[in-house]
Amino acid sequence: MGSLLRPSTEPRIGTEMSHDTWIHRCVRVPVRHLAKTPVTPNQLTTLRLVTGLGAAAAFAQGSDPYFHLGAGIFVLSVFLDRADGELARLSGKTSRAGHVYDLVADAICNAVIFVGLGVGLRDSQFGSWAILMGALAGVAVATILVLNVRMEHAAGERSAELPSFAGFDVDDAILLAPLAVWLGWKVPLLVAATICAPAFAIAYAWMFRGKLVGSGSPASPIVRDR
Repeated sequence: MGSLLRPSTEPRIGTEMSHDTWIHRCVRVPVRHLAKTPVTPNQLTTLRLVTGLGAAAAFAQGSDPYFHLGAGIFVLSVFLDRADGELARLSGKTSRAGHVYDLVADAICNAVIFVGLGVGLRDSQFGSWAILMGALAGVAVATILVLNVRMEHAAGERSAELPSFAGFDVDDAILLAPLAVWLGWKVPLLVAATICAPAFAIAYAWMFRGKLVGSGSPASPIVRDR
């Protein structure tokens, strides 16, 4: 089991994971067993999408028990996001279509969780503005996905990824959302998301502006891990 939790040093041709993060290592053991079953990566992606939407719906109820429940569901959704790619790699079921489905599911889940947060905080000091704040954060998150897809179309898969640090991907930061909810920091989370998500979307576009405008034809499709 210890070998399953250590990063692999062997190169993987055509099935590279984005990053060998701590979350990937946590899901690797149970997913190894799933690889021997009829369960498919797309089924896990669908479950990831359903749980993400469920978490947002729970947030939208606006009461603390539902906020705490939604936070737990969203953590499960994030782990499922890592599990689908791991299953694709282990079972040899990687595909371009699966990769795109995974990206779309990520964008929807990571966007609607902030929309749900804003709706749930409609009775806070921000009133109905909270809904608009959550929507702004959600749109910014979705915009990052659109930019990612455009850059992959222009420069190839994984061309727009940011480096990992200390075993964490940049997008692992989304787990700060449920953590903040459990700590009772829902309003500060909404304010931070309203400011930081659009700022990150702008910075992301600026960092990869050359790939967005510098390619006149799409890159050759490469089928890799989701």
